[in-house]
Amino acid sequence: MWTIRNGEERAAPVRRLFPWSEDDHHVSLRHASNEEFALVGPEDGLDEGSRRALDDAVASAGFVLEVTRVVDLDEEIEIRVWHVETRQGPRVFQTPLDDWPREMPDGGLLIRDVAGDLYRIPDPEAVDARSRKLLWAFVG
Repeated sequence: MWTIRNGEERAAPVRRLFPWSEDDHHVSLRHASNEEFALVGPEDGLDEGSRRALDDAVASAGFVLEVTRVVDLDEEIEIRVWHVETRQGPRVFQTPLDDWPREMPDGGLLIRDVAGDLYRIPDPEAVDARSRKLLWAFVG
C-alpha cells in the first residue's frame, strides 16, 4: 500500500493486528524493515477512498476470512445477518442493511461486517447452488 504521512511518501506493507474478534480493529503499516510506520484505527476517520484502499490492501495481504459457503442470510430491522462457512470455520456476522458486498476487480466479493472484519467470496459463481441462490441479489 502506498502511504503519505507527515509529507513523507512510502510503500508500506499492511499488517492487521490481533485479536480479530475485537471490535476495535487496528492495522499496522510497516517499513520494508518491518518497523511500524503508522497505526490506523477505526477512530482515524479515513475518507471513503482511503478506507477502500486500505480494505483492498488488507484483502490482498490475506487478512480476510474466505467464505466457502453461505448457509443462510436473514434481514432484520437495519441489519443483515450472514451465516457462513469459511476456511477458518463457521461464522455468523452482521452487516448494515443498506451496505452491500463490494465487487473486487478479480470478480470476487468483499464484505465488511459491523465489527470491521472482512469476508471474501473469491468466485461467487463457484460456490454451491444454495449459496448462489442466497447471493443472487449481490451478483445480479
